[in-house]
Parts: sequence; C-alpha cells; structure tokens
Amino acid sequence: MNPTDQNLASKRHTLAHLLAAAVIELHPEAQPTIGPAIDNGFYYDFEFPEDKRPTDSDLKDIEKRMRKLLPSWKEMAGKEVTEKEARDLFTGNPYKLELIDEILAKKEPITIYTAGHFTDLCRGGHMESPAKEIAADSFKLSRLAGAYWRGDEKNKQLTRIYGLAFNTAGELKAYEDMMKEAEKRDHRKIGKEMDIFEFDDDVGPGLPLWLPNGGAMIEEIEKLAKETEFQMNYVRVRSPHIAKDSLYLTSGHLPYYEDSMFPPMEYEGGKYYLKAMNCPHHHKIFASRPHSYRDLPLRLAEYGTNYRHEKSGELFGLMRVRMLSMNDAHIYCTEEQFSDEFKAVNDMYIRYFKIFGVEKYIMRFSTHDPKRLGEKYVNEPELWKKTEDMVRKVLVDSKIPFVEVPNEAAFYGPKIDVQVWSAIGREFTLATNQVDFSVPKRFGLVYTDKDGIDKTPLCIHRAPLGTHERFIGFLIEHYGGNFPLWLAPVQVKIIPVGDAHLETARKVHESLRGVFIRSELDDSNHGFGKKVRNAKSMRIPYFIIIGDKDMAAGKVTLESRDLATKTGQGQGQGQVGQLSVEEVLAKLAGEIKERKA
Repeated sequence: MNPTDQNLASKRHTLAHLLAAAVIELHPEAQPTIGPAIDNGFYYDFEFPEDKRPTDSDLKDIEKRMRKLLPSWKEMAGKEVTEKEARDLFTGNPYKLELIDEILAKKEPITIYTAGHFTDLCRGGHMESPAKEIAADSFKLSRLAGAYWRGDEKNKQLTRIYGLAFNTAGELKAYEDMMKEAEKRDHRKIGKEMDIFEFDDDVGPGLPLWLPNGGAMIEEIEKLAKETEFQMNYVRVRSPHIAKDSLYLTSGHLPYYEDSMFPPMEYEGGKYYLKAMNCPHHHKIFASRPHSYRDLPLRLAEYGTNYRHEKSGELFGLMRVRMLSMNDAHIYCTEEQFSDEFKAVNDMYIRYFKIFGVEKYIMRFSTHDPKRLGEKYVNEPELWKKTEDMVRKVLVDSKIPFVEVPNEAAFYGPKIDVQVWSAIGREFTLATNQVDFSVPKRFGLVYTDKDGIDKTPLCIHRAPLGTHERFIGFLIEHYGGNFPLWLAPVQVKIIPVGDAHLETARKVHESLRGVFIRSELDDSNHGFGKKVRNAKSMRIPYFIIIGDKDMAAGKVTLESRDLATKTGQGQGQGQVGQLSVEEVLAKLAGEIKERKA
C-alpha cells in the first residue's frame, strides 16, 4: 500500500472510532463491537436494545455529533495495558471481552487508544491529530445495515452504521455522484429489465437462473474464451460436480477451506462434497497419464461450475453467489517455463481489457505472512520466497501496474487479484491468477526431465474472465446494459410498420437467423411507436424498420442505438440508412466478427 492509501486508511479507521464515540454519547445503552476502515470509508457494529435501534433518520444526528466531537480530538494516544486493566475497562461488554480473550490466545499485546473522552480496544493505525488532519466536510454517514457478530448467522444480529470518507470534500462528492450513476446501472435492476437472470426462492438464495438473454451472453463469453485459449494451445477438459472427501483432503482444501464448502453428503459409506474448486480435479487429470518435459507446459482449461457456501448476509446479486461458473485453467510447467507462462497469462488479461473497453486496471499481488506458516499457509518458507520473487520479477519486467499486499495469498502460493474499474469509475475484483508450488507435490504430480529424473511441476491457476456471474454483473454496470453488438442478447429487432410489411419482415428475420445473428421480430398488435419504444427499452443495438418506401425500394431502414444516443433520441436520428438485406448482413456480421466495442 502506498503512503497516500495508508494515510486514507488511517483516517477512515479514526473516523470509525469517532462514530463509536458519537453513538455512545447519544445512545449510552449501545454496546460497541468492532469498527474497521473499508474501501470507501468505515463502519462500526453496535448492539442496541431491540426498542432503541437507530433508524436512517437518526444518522444525521449521529453525524452532527461526530462533527461536534472532532475539534476536541487533539490527539489519538495509544498504550499497552494489562489483562486486568483491559477487562476492568470493558466490563459488561461481552464483545470486547471476547476480543481480549483472542488477543491473549495469540500472545499479542493488548492496546487501547483514547481520543477526547472515548477509549477503545484497538491494534492501531490512526491519525495522530484527528482535529487537524480530518476535514469536517470530507466524511458523512451513509446507511444502516444488519450484521451478525463475526459474520456468523448463529450469533446475535448487530446494527452496522456505514460512513463514507475521502481526503477532501471534492473527492467525497465525486464518489457520491459515481454511486448515483452506479445505482442507475445496478446489475440487479438492469438484469431484471433485460431478462438476463432471475433468483427464485424454491431454487435457493445465491443460485441464479440464467434466462435466455443471459444464456446468450454466456455463450458469447465462453466462445471468446475458447477461441483465445485454443490459439494459445490450451486443451479443454471436463470434471464432475462432486467428489469424495479424500480428494479435498489430499489437496488441503478441507483443512484450510472447509467453511466455504457445502456440508458433505453421506453416500455408500463415504462423504462427497459439491465441487468448490476445479484444481484438484485437474491435478487428477494430469496424474492420469505419465508426462515428460516435452509435454510441458500443459494447459488444462474448463468452464467448471463450482459451489461455495457463502453466508446469506453476504450474498449480493451476481456479485456474491453460491453457484459460479469459472473461466478456469491450470498450467503445469517447469521452473524455467514459469516466467513466460505467467507473462502470457497477464497478456491475456490485457487482451480482454481491450475487447471490453476496460481502461483502468491494476494487479493486486498478494503475498504470505511468515508468522502464519502452518496455520494459514503451507509451511514451505523457501518456496514462498522463491515463487514470490519469481512473480514479482515478471510483474516488474512486464511493466504491469501492481500493488503488493501482505498476508492475502492463497494457502498454497502467492496470487494476483485483478482489480478493474468500470466505465463510471467503480472498482471491481474481476479475476485471479495464482501460483501453486505445494499442491502438485501433495498429489504426487511428476514429469520426467531430460536427464530421466522425476520432478514436480509448478502449477499456475488462472481465470482471466473470472466467473460468468461476477463478470456479467460487472459488464451490466460497465455498459449500463448497452452491450456491444457481438455480446448483446438480442442483436437486431425487426419492426414492420404495419401488417402489410409483416411477410417481408419475416423473410428478413429468417435471413438474419440464417447467419446466426440473434434477431427478434415484433409481430405484435402494438402501434409502430410503441414497438420502437419497447425495442429501445431493451437496449437493442440495431432496429430494422420496414415500411412502404423500404418495400418499394427492395431495401430496409437500419437504425443504430448507439448513433441515436450520440445524436439524440428522436425517431430516425439513429438512422444508418436504407440498405439492402445483403448489405445489412455484411455490416452486422463484420462488426460481430471483430467484436467491436
């Protein structure tokens, strides 16, 4: 994290404390729990008596009290205290006492921080002089939400108060403006309007149903991935949706990842788990045949459907789901091949960014914490250093923008999370790229080198397009539903002006479908104006109008959604012109083939 980011994180963390202080002054009966900094600001969780929980209308009063307290926060002083001092200070607060127990179990020092008249249990990371360093107009409270203590649905539900915070009032306003635009582009709202996906209570939360329009988008994205991977010498494989527990015990996922997997099914005296990741299956595919150094790199690709036991409170549209179809692949290579393979994966990301018009991106390079070897990470200190150095060198040599983040690696090796920004400037975690130096050894994967010696390959896990769910959610916001022609669920709407033009419209529709262009014919009884409005509401890229003049000329009128957007929304202002059916087919087929943005 660069110094500017760290400074903003410290500011946000300080404001979380200020929020707690304001709440306690206004609601002495509240029990404060934890309050971290987050990407756009901060939050703090409280337990309130059932009849005294705040409402949205209370946020202004709490925010006003924060601003009143801020000038008195001349400094934020921290000190280490004994267990007894800490327990005496937080007597009656079971949440703080639980945190104290955890700190003692980890044999870490207990520290408290005080500003004004408020003291909190905290590890630190604050502004030293809040009154001087925090502008009163650079933050605001944004919303209330429910949250379970420690994110566990079995625990008590708390009240979470969110706040926004930036370095200046101008940055805060810019963020709020962006979020207003994001609300218009909400993937849940547009997804429903455009019949892309649906959730159903009988199917279950977090399990999306892809409607025909969503299915068309998935087909196009898979087609792009398969073409790209074929050109880069990937081979496609398929694996089952369930497997025995022995597979995930061997991979290490059960010890490290079981909480994120669905509970096992008892069957024929064994335990079976829904597949939460594809890698163990691919390792078995690699192990099914002997390999020599001549076979490497071996790139196994699969759009595999996985299932993750996400908590109900964390589910969010397509962005956080329990079923996810991943653009996954595993590259088995020698150490000498690693740099070229890792660079090629990053180049693939750049290629996709250009196709989808992603202009701002950064690679988030996650490394391990040496203190947590054997607990959170496999206990291979030398291999951790070696592989992290290798990844870092590729990123530096490739001149790819990246930031390094400690203690967020996968349990088996360093990883890269790909952060992208949508057209309106909102950040998303889109995909991942991971190095695995541990699990191939656990599976006994080997290849024979040129000297006849068996060696363990390195494995690169990569998913440049992430999952269909998250990626399509991102694309809906990125394009605001105005997808480029090649990706649009319905590419062309054919609109006959009247019944006399219907038969000609049907023939044009058949011509388009004959070259695999997704067209729809509006043969409804609606008037011409309503037909046009309906087509526009579905954000269809092109309309074909057929009226008397078109039939007399033996042509059709082609109108463009994007041209109309540039010139105004009036009828006819998006006209490309009067063209023959052959000219329309050639124009549209060319745009689709080129995947024009």
